[in-house]
Amino acid sequence: MGNGTNLGRVRGLGSAKAGAHHWWLQRVTAAANLFLVPWFVFSLIRLPNLSHGIVVDWLSSPLVAVAMILLSANVFWHLRLGLQVVIEDYVHNESSKLGVLILLNFFAIGGAAIAIFSIAKIAFGGAA
Repeated sequence: MGNGTNLGRVRGLGSAKAGAHHWWLQRVTAAANLFLVPWFVFSLIRLPNLSHGIVVDWLSSPLVAVAMILLSANVFWHLRLGLQVVIEDYVHNESSKLGVLILLNFFAIGGAAIAIFSIAKIAFGGAA
């Protein structure tokens, strides 16, 4: 079966037509990081100090909390997209590849969930 047949695509021998979408998502998340990461760094620099109380007060602002949630979600999504490419390129055993991709998904989703929960808890006054 050649690379261009439907059976070849199902077996992973041909184009799945998803590469361009994945590439585009990597660029979109990278572009978002170009705005969110400098905002985060400059926001921290502008604080008088990084004591717990000051950072909690800063993070309690709705605009800051929403921006931090966006930053957290975007960073973990970008990390997942980038590591997926590395795994697909360098892990050649299919069962190992599947297992590592599943672990990657758990890590990325879990990390984002913990970060977002922590930010929301502070923003809604649960950690003062």
